[in-house]
Amino acid sequence: MRRSTIAVHVALAWLAAAPFAASAQQMPHPYGPDVGLDVARRAADAALAEARKNGWTVAAAVVDTHGDLVYFEKLENTQYGSIRVAQEKARTAASFKRPTKAFEDAIASGKNNFLGLPGAIPLEGGIPLFADGKVIGAIGVSGATSAQDGQCAKAGTEAVGGAPPAAAAPAAPAAPAAAAPVKK
Repeated sequence: MRRSTIAVHVALAWLAAAPFAASAQQMPHPYGPDVGLDVARRAADAALAEARKNGWTVAAAVVDTHGDLVYFEKLENTQYGSIRVAQEKARTAASFKRPTKAFEDAIASGKNNFLGLPGAIPLEGGIPLFADGKVIGAIGVSGATSAQDGQCAKAGTEAVGGAPPAAAAPAAPAAPAAAAPVKK
């Protein structure tokens, strides 16, 4: 009985990982060298300038390919909760090599299993930064509405010329497989 339980767990683990392996092989954008401080600062500055222009109070975070913080700044009177959310949006975009809006859209279309992806924040406002077609990090913006955060993050990516080719932008990753109950 014990062996069959272990075999079922191994099979479920393999099945749960299969969608991620397949989607990883189809990813058109490899990781490149990590974003530098100057580029990170320019991206955040552009995002914050977009927020100022529209009267929004936001925080902007730029992370490297590993999701580690490279640069952070927030506008005066930005809610404190947005500090961490901006960083998490950036980490999600860098880790999954896609805008966080892909997760928000997947959930809005009824795919609630995306809520279970570890490290995935399903709120617009996180966008990967690119150089030479490679992901070099990501920017995350938080403090306004999701769409407004996304508008600011887009301004940040455009300021550093870091947007991927539109035709090659990847879709949301495959959802994790649901685990079947195991009888003991």
